Amino acid sequence: MSPFRTLFGQLKSELQKAIVGYDQLLTDVLVAVFAGGHVLLEGVPGLGKTFLVRTLSQVIGLEPGRVQCTPDLMPADILGTHIVNENEHGRRVMFFEKGPVFKNLLLVDEINRATPKTQAALLEVMQERAVTTGGERHTLPEPFFVLATQNPMEMEGTYPLPEAQLDRFMFKVRVPFPDLESLVEISRRTTGFSEPKLSTLMSGEDLIRLQKELSEIPVADPVAHYASRLVLATHPEQPGALPEVQRFVAYGSSPRGLQSLIRGARVLAALNGSTAVSTDDIRALAHVALRHRVILNFEGEAQLVKIDDVITKLLDQVKTPAQQAS
Repeated sequence: MSPFRTLFGQLKSELQKAIVGYDQLLTDVLVAVFAGGHVLLEGVPGLGKTFLVRTLSQVIGLEPGRVQCTPDLMPADILGTHIVNENEHGRRVMFFEKGPVFKNLLLVDEINRATPKTQAALLEVMQERAVTTGGERHTLPEPFFVLATQNPMEMEGTYPLPEAQLDRFMFKVRVPFPDLESLVEISRRTTGFSEPKLSTLMSGEDLIRLQKELSEIPVADPVAHYASRLVLATHPEQPGALPEVQRFVAYGSSPRGLQSLIRGARVLAALNGSTAVSTDDIRALAHVALRHRVILNFEGEAQLVKIDDVITKLLDQVKTPAQQAS
């Protein structure tokens, strides 16, 4: 077994000491972390999304930060602000007081409860990994990740995230409601006074080193072509587009969707012990990488079309290199 696969399994086992179930969810989140991407977790309140981020920072050895989004949250509340203070010579000067975003692993809780102005401030943080204020640019620590939680849109008091901000998230992972067995186990673990003791298995420097090694896993041209055709198939104006795409989709995935597929597939390839990315790695990540990048039109919204169903049909329609050769 490869050292990376062993480490990945150890990280997952350590997380599962505190988190019940969610096997696939933990895999998707860890894949995004090793690929250097941000993650959007969607689910109703009370499913342990916030607890997952706190546990993850402890196991990986990253300094956590938290922003609790509310409609009155202002950009300065998260980025930081300039304050007047005295220096060592007794003179009054302006100092920049850093906000909670200057951490390695930033939890943005209920991100869609923040107003568009604050969401725009977060967009620069996610894309540039830096904060610009008062004409000064402040770089965020490395590594840096945003794990944001989001309530379903039908819940009251939420502001839909703009498409540009959604596109900055590498994956959108849905947090399902626990089944009966998981609920029973949750009741056993969380109704006492003791908490599981978690070990820190790596550091930020280890993570950066592994990210660089994983980014060098080769992607053959046929596999890259397959991933590109899959992304193009989400666009309704493309020749030969799926009837469901032409009828219900307004906008398809951006090139960032392709980047997310390739970067995540490299991590999956290493996890599977492969020396190169395969089409199976691409297909395994299609839903989490594309579901927030495919935008339904009015008819699609009215018909309550599920984007995951559309992506599943695309996976059936777009032929892999092996299927094209046969």
